[in-house]
Amino acid sequence: MSPARLGRAGNPWILFVLCFTVIGCTLAARHCYPDPRVVQQSQHQYWRRVPLKSTRGIIQDVKGNALVISETIPSFAVDPSMVRSKDFEKIAQVVSPDTLIKIGNAMQTTSRFMWLNHRVSESEASRFRELMRTVRAIREIDEPYRKYTNQRLMSHVLGFCDNENKGQAGIEQAWDNTLYSPPGQKIVVRRQGSQAASLMEREPERRAVTPIVTLTLDSRIQYVVEKHLFKTAEQERAKWAVALCMNPNTGEVLSMASYPTFDPSNRKSLTMEALSNGAISRAYEPGSTFKPIYMAIALDRGIVGKDETFFCPAKLKVADGFIRESDARVALGSVTTAQLLIKSSNVGMAQIGIRANSNVIYESLKAMGFGQESDIELPGVARGILPYPENWRGITPANIAIGHGLAVTPLQLVTAMSAVVNGGKLLSPYIVKEAVNSLGELVYKGEPKVMREVMTTDTTAWIRLAMRRVVTEGTGRRAATSITDVAGKTGTAQVAEGGKYAKGKYVGSFIGFWPYEDPKYIMLIAIGEPSNGRFYGGDIAAPVFKSIVEEMAELEYYS
Repeated sequence: MSPARLGRAGNPWILFVLCFTVIGCTLAARHCYPDPRVVQQSQHQYWRRVPLKSTRGIIQDVKGNALVISETIPSFAVDPSMVRSKDFEKIAQVVSPDTLIKIGNAMQTTSRFMWLNHRVSESEASRFRELMRTVRAIREIDEPYRKYTNQRLMSHVLGFCDNENKGQAGIEQAWDNTLYSPPGQKIVVRRQGSQAASLMEREPERRAVTPIVTLTLDSRIQYVVEKHLFKTAEQERAKWAVALCMNPNTGEVLSMASYPTFDPSNRKSLTMEALSNGAISRAYEPGSTFKPIYMAIALDRGIVGKDETFFCPAKLKVADGFIRESDARVALGSVTTAQLLIKSSNVGMAQIGIRANSNVIYESLKAMGFGQESDIELPGVARGILPYPENWRGITPANIAIGHGLAVTPLQLVTAMSAVVNGGKLLSPYIVKEAVNSLGELVYKGEPKVMREVMTTDTTAWIRLAMRRVVTEGTGRRAATSITDVAGKTGTAQVAEGGKYAKGKYVGSFIGFWPYEDPKYIMLIAIGEPSNGRFYGGDIAAPVFKSIVEEMAELEYYS
């Protein structure tokens, strides 16, 4: 070909370069920006994500006894696309008609999964397994299950989990992040010969140990407390009841019980009324169990003297109302300061309330934790009600002195009373001894924590002796026992509803400690709104206190 004709036809290398460029760009696009469907298919062929199983942790008591553990329990599902017509009659033997209809409907869709039954009993599981021999569409799946080893025991403290294994109340909720470690994944690649290997050469171990939360509670003491508290609550047809036992020198909660109760394993028992942990969430007027706390403040602030004498008629006119003794027909006459507690005089305590400076009393009560939310390691803690001093008008200062006109929680009352008898140290209550996470790390350790000094040791020693006399010669005689030297205070408070006191509704309570000279235990028993005739704290709560103290002494003897 002549040069002239080549020039007219063009250079053939240009066409070659153009074709190579198009092919190269197409290959680059396919490799760098592949179709998502191709990527997904290749991932299934060469590497995949493998789920790692996770088990919820253990909750145990202070002695190491397991209270809550995790187990697996069989559940069964079906692949509707694999169900054949002849399988229906067999499946009908183990499922309800409604479930059978749902399977039939699912067969008309693209669904590949449907639950048949969750967490079945062993006998039910056997029936399903027998069916699986002839019906290939059915699958057995192990689901996590929380086992509460003592059923209802300590239920308000422990709480419960939902179907997704997440804590919904109590320790299960408050310590969910420690107890629950969500299932993870690891990436594996397939090697020649169908072998799989981790994509990471050194994959750190995800779970070293089973998480454990250890409580300060002793399940043996808890059993004794619940036995006597629940028995009395049922006998007296009470609306609610609470028992709270604590070490007054450390703030450790040794027992916490609330009535009505529930079974964490039984969903039908999880009613709103039963789920409430009254020990930390119920705010009520404490009545005369509040008097030793008020008296301690009055003595420590110089509002009253230890050797004063008060004249106590049967009732006392205060502003726009009256303060009456529990028996409004009987005047106590001349009463010493100590006898105000021993005889539980409303009129005498009201006289102290009238003379006291409202701001001083308010700040002192606030310093002792009233009207404040405790930092105990549980959810649902109430603040109670402590009115501001500018609202202490008319009869209110006198009412406050006898435990009315304010609302406290059992936890607040026991915490404050602990300071009154332990030498004046207000301790932060705690119910968790320690918590270890899934890596074996100690993430929490409960220890005594003094929040502040609230009164002198002289005042606390005087109060201890006066409360001992309440049991030996006063309203708390039914709490006395030969086992140990008990001290305490009875209380009978009316129930306020709609701004008025409801007729015939009371809270009978007793708070006490032992041995009185050097207290190792302090405990509150409160029976709310009994309807079987009795309601005085000395009659209804003090005997429960005594029974528990005596049985606890037997536990100490044999431990």
